[in-house]
Amino acid sequence: MAKYRWTAANMPAMDGRTVVITGANRGVGAATATALSHAGAHVVLAVRDTQRGENVARTMGRSTEVRELDLADLSSIRAFAQWWSAPLDILINNAGVAGHRGAQTKDGFDLQFGTNHLGHFALTNLLLPRITDRVVTVASGAHKAGDIHFDDLGLRNRRYGFAESYGQSKLANLLFTLELERRLHRAGSRVVSLAAHPGYSATSLGTQGQHRALVAAANLAGRLFAQTSEHGALPTLFAATHDLPGASYVGPDGRGELRGSPTLVGRSSKASDLAAACRLWEASEELTGISFGLATD
Repeated sequence: MAKYRWTAANMPAMDGRTVVITGANRGVGAATATALSHAGAHVVLAVRDTQRGENVARTMGRSTEVRELDLADLSSIRAFAQWWSAPLDILINNAGVAGHRGAQTKDGFDLQFGTNHLGHFALTNLLLPRITDRVVTVASGAHKAGDIHFDDLGLRNRRYGFAESYGQSKLANLLFTLELERRLHRAGSRVVSLAAHPGYSATSLGTQGQHRALVAAANLAGRLFAQTSEHGALPTLFAATHDLPGASYVGPDGRGELRGSPTLVGRSSKASDLAAACRLWEASEELTGISFGLATD
């Protein structure tokens, strides 16, 4: 049994702080939102299913609100950003999809790459003029299995397996974090870009639409080996509340980074490639039509 030397109870008071969390109506996202709300933050649950979001928000009993956001639809992202007019302390890019072979976003991108990376890329840049503190993007150890297919970012030219398509999206999350931090620094901004991953947490990610036997096996493995969503949220909470160097990556400190207390962790050499990060950023601007959200000299 893992010992947790740092938990949500160790967070500083978040009174007066406003946090937007994508995908906050289930799993790690809901646990993150709940912990931040209990610490005193005003938490905005940015979710596709607003009814489920309202149900989760009611369990928090603190300062919350629910806003519709579909990261697989650029028009929804633009509408959310246009609605936002107040200062925003922290943006947590938490939402993610997995296992939807061949599915596409409303704009024709691979669903995993389009949601997990391009959706958050667009949202971050559109909100960036309002953000005052930090952006935390939730990645995954699965990034180590990924490659950025620059000649086929939409994953249309051949049949890609789950590990390749999901891994690409999670590698993109880390390259985005890296390049965002570089651009923020160049712009003279005090906002920092950070990343976190939850380890192996008991969630429904990757089980939607799968065969019942596979879902049952995944659920059994989760009950036996995974940590809870509340523990999976700890790296994100740590990144959201600690003074860390820009582009830091936080994950569990246990064996294989599967569970444990949050700590700074390493990333693959592909996730540290500055040239690839810049190239991906430029490709993402072209695909979404959205550029860096702050003015540069």
